[in-house]
Amino acid sequence: MSTSLDSGPPPQAPVTALRQRLAELRGPSAAPHALDARALAALAANPGCKRRALLDGAGVDKAALAQALGSPAAFGQSQFAFMRGNAFEARVKADGGAELLRLLGVADPQEARVPDLAAAGPEGRAARTALALREATGAGVWSLLDHPMLALGVAGSPAYLEPDAVVVHPDGRWTVVEIKSFPMVDGSADAAKVGAAARQAAVYVLALERVAALTEGAEVGHSVLLVCPKDFSNLPAASVVDVRKQLAVTRRQLARLTRVEDIAAALPDGVSFDVETCSADELTASVEAVPSAYAPECLAACELAFHCRERARTAGAVESLGRAVRGELGGLTAVGEVLAAARGESGDAADPAVEALRRAAALRAEALSASGAGGSPLGLGCPPGDARAGQGRDVCR
Repeated sequence: MSTSLDSGPPPQAPVTALRQRLAELRGPSAAPHALDARALAALAANPGCKRRALLDGAGVDKAALAQALGSPAAFGQSQFAFMRGNAFEARVKADGGAELLRLLGVADPQEARVPDLAAAGPEGRAARTALALREATGAGVWSLLDHPMLALGVAGSPAYLEPDAVVVHPDGRWTVVEIKSFPMVDGSADAAKVGAAARQAAVYVLALERVAALTEGAEVGHSVLLVCPKDFSNLPAASVVDVRKQLAVTRRQLARLTRVEDIAAALPDGVSFDVETCSADELTASVEAVPSAYAPECLAACELAFHCRERARTAGAVESLGRAVRGELGGLTAVGEVLAAARGESGDAADPAVEALRRAAALRAEALSASGAGGSPLGLGCPPGDARAGQGRDVCR
């Protein structure tokens, strides 16, 4: 692949040995599952999870893997929502993107250029997109790139991303356009959904910056255009979303990711994620061979989250209670250790976390005593030696 301005700077491709190793992990008959911006945003939100970094880098279908492990993901876009989203996007982009350009304030949308981005394979499409961006910037007119292909190196592996659209302004500024099917009611949309869209758009902005760095006169806008249906209708409405915060976080977190080849090199022999040939026990052993960093936030972003949650709960890991709780507990890494420290059975009294736990336990015991509820200092109500003690809830009351 050329390294000229026409093609843009290509991401560093893994060496042949690494590609072979990742293909072996994925399975010889399994096609690589492509990374998208949503997956990259989720990966950036949890850079310490080597498990996800390896599985995504190898192109493993995590949904199929979770199904084979007996912990299928309980989330995903419904077929109805998918069709509704496609219909709305088609309406926004109809007539050469006239409605979309109108939302951007273009006086005469018919004068805007819509270059052809067709090419063979993702690498070819990424090169064609880089060339189209360069030509549009040099032309100094409005240009609409429909579903361009962008390349981004992630943890030593190339990822190809496809935003809904990129608009090139006459002054050389590039704007990412995100088209979503959730409604914008009275000029505002659901904050959680807007936040997810902003994190996804930040990945596109990051990929665009690579091309803009080698394109004279180009500048990537840090505000993206979010287009949604207006008040539950099918009419498009637009809102400008500043993604500088999400961009800074994504850039920093992706840089922290351990390189895929380093994770793969540390794996024991016999590890495979081939759902076609491996049994559930073999897949479980392979998955557990890769360190994870589970947090409750994973439930909304990773197909393996339910498997990881079950393992974290079984091990009594405090990570299952959330990152904030984990950070407050310092060196206490197990729920049993936390309860024992709170009861005064273990732990250094000079440790701030232990001191805070004992103070909280004393306050709760005092409150229960005042109300006549009684019970143990932690409200467990289990006598000493009871097998149910320390399970973290009022099982004996």
